[in-house]
Formats: sequence, structure tokens, C-alpha cells
Amino acid sequence: MKWPNLKHLHYLVVLHEEQHFHRAAKRCFIGQSTLSAAIQNLEEQCASQILERDNKQFVFTRFGENLVAQAKQLLSHAEEVSAYANTGGQWQQSTVSIGVIPTIAPFIFTDILTLAEQTYPQMSLALSEDTSASLVQQLSDGKMDAVILALPYPIPNCRHRVLGHDPFFLVGRQESIAHLPKPIDFASLPRESVFLLHAEHCMTEHAVSACQIAYQEQVSHLAASNILTLLQLAQHQNGFTFIPELAKRKGILDNTQLSAVSAGDEAYREIALVWRNTSQRSEMFSSLASLFAEVMPIPLLSNSQQF
Repeated sequence: MKWPNLKHLHYLVVLHEEQHFHRAAKRCFIGQSTLSAAIQNLEEQCASQILERDNKQFVFTRFGENLVAQAKQLLSHAEEVSAYANTGGQWQQSTVSIGVIPTIAPFIFTDILTLAEQTYPQMSLALSEDTSASLVQQLSDGKMDAVILALPYPIPNCRHRVLGHDPFFLVGRQESIAHLPKPIDFASLPRESVFLLHAEHCMTEHAVSACQIAYQEQVSHLAASNILTLLQLAQHQNGFTFIPELAKRKGILDNTQLSAVSAGDEAYREIALVWRNTSQRSEMFSSLASLFAEVMPIPLLSNSQQF
């Protein structure tokens, strides 16, 4: 049996991402004829149709879609084998790409980079920031080695290590916070006085769930895209919002008229390092998880679990 060419499989995946021959060929630094020939070669090897063509239009067949999914996994394994070979099996000398969600990234990037440089000086961490949905897709596609995000979040076919808990604080003007009853009754907050992030940020769901506040009259119709904007809304609209302790301890409330109070013992989000369960580098991710747990407000390193 003749094995599929990895380069041809790479061309296939890029074509699926671009859905356009010219753009895909440009990304692969080849001509369109070379790309077309590679796809035809794969079809001949597989004895199955990958694309349904109609003049300049095409769609992937069901077989083609399934082949793309398999190709992504195979290419991801091939990259791991290449990295393993290039470092002589020493993962401490490898480059590791890690994505972090926006409500965590600004508050841990420098800390985990410093820890990694001190502990694994020959390792190179390539950190990037993106939404949970985008990072999960990149992880699934093999474009990212691991991601740091807040649980619960659906990530099939992955393993994770819980790094720790990140408690939530209710933030408002100092005089408003001072007059709140203890314990806080979120249902008694004024109408449309609570400002949250846009729905694509999982921190909104986590904060609402953890603090048991319903999407009712307390929640404002105004939403923000980042935590700094949330604080501005709370300050200028004399309202409230939630921030995680990771942000609070980095001095995000300094030089503001805002104050913070604990949202309750059960109000926290769980932060985890997540990677594909097919990865051959679980030892590396477990070691990195132990390291990253040190920057959590409440370190809580659990055993590796599978989604």
C-alpha cells in the first residue's frame, strides 16, 4: 500500500480552510496546478472522490470532510514527531504554543513566561490570546499545543489539569460597595446596574452562574468586550460588575474610585490547562500545569482528566 503524502494532506487541509484554490495555493507557496494535482493524487490513492467540481466551484464530499479531519490529526502527530526528533526527545528544549482566553491572558502572561524561563530556560513558550471558541478550534485543528481557559467549557477529545480557582469580586463605587448588605443579595441590586462582558466571553456565564444572578432586570443591556471597559461602565454609570481575583491582584482597581468585595465563597471560576488526548506530550503538559498552578490565586492541581 502506498502511504499518502504528508505534504499533499497539508495542501488538502489548507484548501478546506480557504475554500478557494488560488488562496490555498498562495498559502502553500505552490501553483494552482500543483495543488489540483495533489488533490487528484489523493483521490486516486483513496479510490474515492474528495471534491465535487463544477467549473470553478467545488464542494467537499462527505468522504472529503472525513479525510480532512483525519489529515489534521495525522499532521498534528507528524509535527509532534518532528519536534521530538529535533530536540532529541527533550521536551524541555521544545517550542510550545499555548493559547489563553482574554479574561486570563493579561494577568498571567508575564508570570508564566518568567516561571518558564527560570525553570526551563531552553524551552520557548509561544503565547497567544483569543476567545475560548477560537482557541478550542485551533487546538482541535492542531494549530495550538494547549490552551488555558475557564471551566466548564465543552472540549471533546481532550485532557485537562485544573490549575486553580479564581474567585470573583463584586466591584462598584466605594460608597455603593460600603452600603451593600452582608451577605450580598444580588437580587436586590438596582435595575440594569450590573454590567457584564459580551456573551462570547465565558467569564459572563461563569460569573452569573457562580454568583447566582439571573439574566433579569439587574443586568444592563450595555455589554463590554474587556474588563477595563466593564470598570469604566461601573464607575461612570454608578453600577456594578464582576472581576476575577487574577485581575484584582494585578492592581486593575488602582487609581479608580472603585472598590471590591468578595462575591462569596462559592463564587469562583476553575482554570485549567487543556490539550488533545491524542498528544504524545502529556508528561510535558502535566509538568507545565504544575508550574502554571503557582500563579493561580488558589492553586488546586488535580490529576489529568479526560473530557
